[in-house]
Amino acid sequence: MTFAIIAFLVAFLLIGSGGLLIFYRDKIQDRISSALYPRATAKKSISSTLEETRHVIGGVVEHFEKVLPKSQQEISVAQQRLVRAGIRSENAIKMFYGAKVMTPCVLILLAWVTGAYHFGPMFVFAVAAGGGFLAPDFWLGRKIANRQKEIKKGLPDVLDLLVICVEAGLSLDQATARTAQELEKAQPALSDELGIVALEQRAGRARADAWKHLAERTDVDVIRNLVSMLVQAEQFGTSIGKTLRVHSDTLRTKRVQEIEEKAAKLSVKLLFPLVLFIFPSLFLVVLGPAVLVMADSFKTFFGQ
Repeated sequence: MTFAIIAFLVAFLLIGSGGLLIFYRDKIQDRISSALYPRATAKKSISSTLEETRHVIGGVVEHFEKVLPKSQQEISVAQQRLVRAGIRSENAIKMFYGAKVMTPCVLILLAWVTGAYHFGPMFVFAVAAGGGFLAPDFWLGRKIANRQKEIKKGLPDVLDLLVICVEAGLSLDQATARTAQELEKAQPALSDELGIVALEQRAGRARADAWKHLAERTDVDVIRNLVSMLVQAEQFGTSIGKTLRVHSDTLRTKRVQEIEEKAAKLSVKLLFPLVLFIFPSLFLVVLGPAVLVMADSFKTFFGQ
């Protein structure tokens, strides 16, 4: 077993070194020349060095994605999840599948180096391989959930600014572009999505289709409701400003109701820690001295 692990690690290091030499020969030569002739090269900042390191690591991870067999349907689902997480890089899908290969190898290497496999080699290596393979999926799912929560939380503020822009005389397309520009720092996720909507409309896509794509990209229920209201308002010719204002008030009312619901559930949720942790501590503090005094009294009584 030990010989097989050592052989696997040696083969992994040889393959990795060979990949670095083949795909990053120019960068390695540049580093060697900069080390030999330090005066001939300009000093690089820390940010540029970190950026180069990130590109090198990303390139190595990308080449490992070819190991996993995958169908076109699986790739499309992964791309959709990456888009919902706000990751739209061209090499994102390659890095994602490369991470699903690299992470188990790194965890297995850590388990072998730290000696954790002594507790059960098959179990530890299986957990490391399975956990490393599923870790990128869990990370991506967490990132999607956080981004959807951020979008849901910042939507009322975005709608207020859209209402102001529309009532000031701008069209919905211009108001969308203006809102995306103004809220770039306050609401980066929604600003990014609205910027894509504005770009699609400038490219000639219909307004309804651009907003429907927004609902598909984000997969948030409040965004879907907003898109349905905007499409209906455009079809029936109702006021966009009033529609956005009503939807914004509805979202704020819904947020208050959710907070009240959480406050109502708080007493029930506190019951279990109260019974399991707080009451035993109170009993120990209040009844502990009395129990000790009674024990001493019984000991003295029976001793006599």
